[in-house]
Amino acid sequence: MAGQEFGHLRSRAARKPWPECPEILIYRCNQCGKLYQGLGYDVPPQEPICCAASMEQLKPLHLKDVAPEIDVDYKIVGGFNQSAVQVFWETKQPGERPEWVLLKTFTGGYMKYVNSKKQPPLIFPLSDEDAYVYCDRIICQECVFRCKRGFIIYFYTKTRGLLEVPLEKIADFFKSTKEI
Repeated sequence: MAGQEFGHLRSRAARKPWPECPEILIYRCNQCGKLYQGLGYDVPPQEPICCAASMEQLKPLHLKDVAPEIDVDYKIVGGFNQSAVQVFWETKQPGERPEWVLLKTFTGGYMKYVNSKKQPPLIFPLSDEDAYVYCDRIICQECVFRCKRGFIIYFYTKTRGLLEVPLEKIADFFKSTKEI
């Protein structure tokens, strides 16, 4: 990397960061539908209260539980100086569109609301430790090092609830080169 300049968003970590972000806890009121995100490392001894009743903790569904009605995918774009995660979705029913998408990273999370006119992808720019990359490539190859492994996409719809998609795939390019 001699001669390469570090961008402002580039991670300067010498090794892949350990996930420091606590578990994402989302609660929903069964009466009014309001959501509450639990923040912090300590799980509350009891569920939050709304409309004079305990809120329900949402248990995330996995992609296989909602396929083929909902498909969520992602792509890591950029490289060593600037990187981002693009989140794509395809739904069979209009009511399955996401209300919001949250990307849980090593150090926290990025949340975006999805209005009715928004089309995929949502783009989550990364910085600091969340922008860590193993190699010095300008374009991410989504290779076997899986620098973003540990990140999780949370996708919320009113009809299905919370969907969880871990960032664990390896690009098809590398799968096909092993067969050659």
